[in-house]
Order: sequence, then C-alpha cells, then structure tokens
Amino acid sequence: MDSHACSSRTDIQRTGETAPLIGELKPIYPPSVDGRAGCETWSVEFSPDGSYFAWSKGHGIVKLLVWPLRGIEWHTTPQSTGTPKDNKERTLHCGTTVWGLAFGPRTSKFANPTDPKRGAPSESAPALLLATGLSNGTIKVWEVETGHLCFDLIGHQSVVRDLVFTPNGSLTLVSGSRDATLRIWDLTKSDKNVHVLRGHTSWMYSCSVSPDSSMIASVCRGNPKVYLWSLRSYTFIRNLESSHTRLVSCDFSPDGALLATAAYLTNWETSFWDPYTGEHLFRLQECLHCNLTILDNPIRAVRFSPEGLHLAVITEDREIRIWELGQDEPVIESELRRFSCGLCCTFHPQGGVIATGTRDGFVKFWRVPLVVPSLTHLCRMALRYSISTHQVMALPIPSKIKDILTYRNFRDHYQLHCSYHREMQ
Repeated sequence: MDSHACSSRTDIQRTGETAPLIGELKPIYPPSVDGRAGCETWSVEFSPDGSYFAWSKGHGIVKLLVWPLRGIEWHTTPQSTGTPKDNKERTLHCGTTVWGLAFGPRTSKFANPTDPKRGAPSESAPALLLATGLSNGTIKVWEVETGHLCFDLIGHQSVVRDLVFTPNGSLTLVSGSRDATLRIWDLTKSDKNVHVLRGHTSWMYSCSVSPDSSMIASVCRGNPKVYLWSLRSYTFIRNLESSHTRLVSCDFSPDGALLATAAYLTNWETSFWDPYTGEHLFRLQECLHCNLTILDNPIRAVRFSPEGLHLAVITEDREIRIWELGQDEPVIESELRRFSCGLCCTFHPQGGVIATGTRDGFVKFWRVPLVVPSLTHLCRMALRYSISTHQVMALPIPSKIKDILTYRNFRDHYQLHCSYHREMQ
C-alpha cells in the first residue's frame, strides 16, 4: 500500500475540483473607494462545539451567529453539534478594528476525558467566551450566551494580531501583538495574571498552541525564524531556521507532531516541521506556472483540518485551496482570480465546511471533503498526541513504522499543480 494513502473520500472523488461554495455573508458597508482600511474580515472562528460562528465584519463589529446558518445545507449528526440556549444572533460593538477572535474554553479532540490534565470537562463547566483582539492593544472578552462584556485585558501596546485559547479545557488565553510580545492570560484569576514572552524582533503575525498545551509557536515580520516557547515554564525553547523572512502564519496539526508555517517572497511556500526536534520534514510550493505568470502572490494563512489530513491555504490568487498531505494536486480549490484577497480561514470542528474571510469584508463557506481516515492515520494521531518524537524513536519497532509515526514517510518537496495550468498542459 502507498505510504501516503491515509484516507478515502466519501463525497468528493477527484482532485483539483472547483471548491463548492455553499453560502456567504455580505458586509453592510461597502469598501471605501479610496482603499482605506476598516472593512476587512481579519478573523473568522467556529466555537469548539460548532454551534456558533463569529465574524469580524470590519468597522469594529463582531457578529455572533448560530450555526448552521439559515439557507446552508449542513450534513451532520444530532450529537455532533452543540445546541445554543437561544437562537439569537448577537452583535458585539468593539469600537475599533477587530484583528483576532478566539472561543474558549476548548479541548483537543484527542484529549483523554478521564485525565484532568488533558482537559476533562468539569461538572460546573465555565461559560463559553469569545475573546476579541483590537487595534488599540486591548482584548475584550465576551460571554457568548448573553453577549455581555466580561472584562478588558490591557497590556499590549499595539494591535493584537492573533488569539488562541489553550486546548486543555482551561481559560488560558495566548495573545500575539505588533508590540513584538506574546502574553499568556489566566482568566480565572481576579487580577488576570499575565506572563509576557519577549524575543520577537518585529510585529508578531501568528501564534498557535500545540494540542497538548505544552508549546506555543509564533512568527513575526521580517524574521526567518519560527519561535517555539514552553507553555509550562513560560520560556523560550528554540528557533526553527526558515529560509524565508516573510513568515505570516503557523498552525500545529491536531496531534501536535507537525507544525506548518507559511511564507512568501514572489511566490508562496508552506513548510512542515517536527516541533520536538526542530527538523524540517517537507515543503509545499506554489504551482510552477503560477509562479511564472503571477509575480507576487502573497500567502495569508494556513490551517489544518480537524482530522489532520488536509491543509487549507489562503493566497492572493485563490480564496481557498485544500491540500491533502502527500499529494501533488489540490483536493479542491476556488477559481483563479487575481486579487481575490482572502485573509483568514477556519474549519468547522466536525469537518465538512471551511469559512474564509476576505479583504472586502465577505465571509464565504465552502464544502470540503468528508474523509474516512485510514487505520494507520488514526493510530498515528492517537499515539502522537501522547508521546514526543524522541519517545517514538526509542520504541522497539521497525524503522518504517517510526517513519510513519513521525511523518518522515513523505517526500521532501511537493510542487502543487493547480487545475488551471494542469488543463493547459
């Protein structure tokens, strides 16, 4: 069996298909004719149970919507999506541009429900919160069910670019800012105890927390280094040495064994790292023909799917690409359209749908492949959530199995072949 065959598709049978658009949200206010900022959708997020959708719709406004949205066909089981206490959408007025959104608390899907350190739900589970990172450096935290403002977190000196709650079920919030710092907030403390991580050389663009809540990864402007931090000791671990200075996004795989980072110069590239050893494993590059015909094609975001088989790539020329690990063609992609200006994306936690936000304030919902992971992939995901690469390498098992468990069974380079240029060949 091919070592890269890790899933079977249940609803999309061919690679390179046009991404099925199943719905969109349109901004009330049109973009300004002189190109001034303010209307952008900088962040979109689903709640951990999939029952809410948050949209940073520009002009300092966040919309909280109950999922599924009216008019969107949604295939899921009754148990897979939480049920809100009411069916009301809510509008949160933040007063200034909203750059980051994060729901919390959240728990990794691979957490052991009997282990409190892995995020076991308590009998008195905390209310669902939404954190909003603002351009003035403030973080506003809202109660989702009521829409009430709980408190403001003050400390950052510039734009709060990214936010994420730790996936261990606690109310620990990580924030990254253009003031070149990361801050870790404990929202259960009355004084909102905060740890500040310093070391970035410029604006912090993106941060991600490993599924076991042990590490933070972050990237900043004009620096080829990926930063890894310990979330247990609040200290710097190591840098991953990238060849590109324009790193813009990073994301851990659901098992924590891979870290994807996105960069661009005149074309885009996504690298995949082992965060435990710092080793560069493989990379995905833009279509060669697109690279020759589109001289500047910025990448904006990368995000792993909930089952860890797919990676969403948001670029300037297409609003969405979905790539399956180990393949040379995208599973699905939106149409080639210069300056489509996608900015962000998020998968529904049960899969099947991805939402993307654009520079002109739109949100679009795309149907993505529903997959049945192979037994190999399920075993790898379950095992790698619990043990590090060093522990895998010490196991008394064949080297080929070690390669599979550590994602070293992939080629070191994948050149994406987009559907447009594939048809021209």
